[in-house]
Amino acid sequence: MTTNQLIYLIEGTGWTLLLALTGFLGGGVLGLMIALMRVSRVTSLRWLSYLYVQLVQGIPLPVLMFLSFFGLAVAGFNIPAFVAAAVSMTIFAAAYLGEIWRGSIEAVPKTQWEAGESLGLTDFQQMRDIILPQAIRLSIPPTIGFMVQIIKNTSYSVVIGFIELTQAGKIINNAIYKPFLIFTLVGAIYFSLCSPLSRLSRRLEARLRSRGA
Repeated sequence: MTTNQLIYLIEGTGWTLLLALTGFLGGGVLGLMIALMRVSRVTSLRWLSYLYVQLVQGIPLPVLMFLSFFGLAVAGFNIPAFVAAAVSMTIFAAAYLGEIWRGSIEAVPKTQWEAGESLGLTDFQQMRDIILPQAIRLSIPPTIGFMVQIIKNTSYSVVIGFIELTQAGKIINNAIYKPFLIFTLVGAIYFSLCSPLSRLSRRLEARLRSRGA
C-alpha cells in the first residue's frame, strides 16, 4: 500500500466525519422540533411528528439516499452526492433523535410539570426552565450512543457514489486487490472513531444510574 493510497484513505475518513457531523447537527435541529411536536398538547402536531417518525424509520437509509440523489435529479435538481447524503442523514437522524429526546422529556417526573404549573409558568416557560434542562441530562448517553450509528451509517452513501471511508477502501482495493489488508484497516479506523463514543455513552449511563436518575 503506497503513501498516496494511505492519504486517500485518510481523506475518505475526513469525508466520513464531515458527513456524520453534518447529519448529526442537521438531524439535531430537526429532531428537537420533532421531539417538541411529539409532546405538544396540539393533536395535529403530535400526529404529524408521529407520521414523520414512522415513515422515516420504516424506510432503509440507502433508499432515502437513492430518493434524495436520483429523485431530485429526476425533478431537475442536480445536486452533489455529498449534499444528497447529508440531506438523507439529516432526515434519518432527526427521526431517531426526535424519539430519543421525546423519551427523555417524558421521563422527567410529572411532579416537575405540576411544580411549574403551581408557580404560574406558561407551557413554554415550564419546558425551557424546568423540563428541558433535566431532559437534556437524561438524553446525553443515548444521544452519544446514536452518534456511533451515524458514523457507521455514513457507509451507506456508497450507493450514490459518495467517496467516504468505505468507498475509498473499495477503490484502493480495486487497484491493488488486497481486501484483507484494506478492509482490516478500514475496520480499524471505524473502530477508532466509534469505540471512544461507545465507552463514553456507557460511562454516562452508569453515572446516571448511580445517581438514581
